[in-house]
Amino acid sequence: MKFVIQRVLEARTTIIEKSDKGETHERISGEIGKGFMVLCGIMESDTMQISDKMISKLLSMRIFEDENGKTNLDLKTVGGELMIVSQFTLCADVSHGNRPSFIKAARPEQAIPIYEHIVEECRSAGFNTQTGEFGADMRVELVNDGPFTIILDSNDLK
Repeated sequence: MKFVIQRVLEARTTIIEKSDKGETHERISGEIGKGFMVLCGIMESDTMQISDKMISKLLSMRIFEDENGKTNLDLKTVGGELMIVSQFTLCADVSHGNRPSFIKAARPEQAIPIYEHIVEECRSAGFNTQTGEFGADMRVELVNDGPFTIILDSNDLK
């Protein structure tokens, strides 16, 4: 599992839908203020137990500045919010050729329950957690604060 965590001042996810007549409609699925934009890639090897470790790490990540300008504060301390967006392309294998392979990405029947679990656990922990929509055509807007971006890979967790 991979999370790309961006410290943001604000973020918004818009869903792009096409009608049967070919008309395009947009609707906002989520908006947050200060917090984390999290792009979430779920691999075929991932489990609920792995997602729990990733959630724990995410929610305890201290990447907000304290009164001395040091990155010592976590999301809860600063009253931060979460935007979690499913991003299967994070699972791309680009080791051969120029066209990414996505065969290691979890299939929807496996990935959706894990993604929903991540979102619900973050909400249960008391965070305003907004989302995109799994598998939808989305536009993600954000104001990156810093910029401060961290890649969290479950393979790196102890």
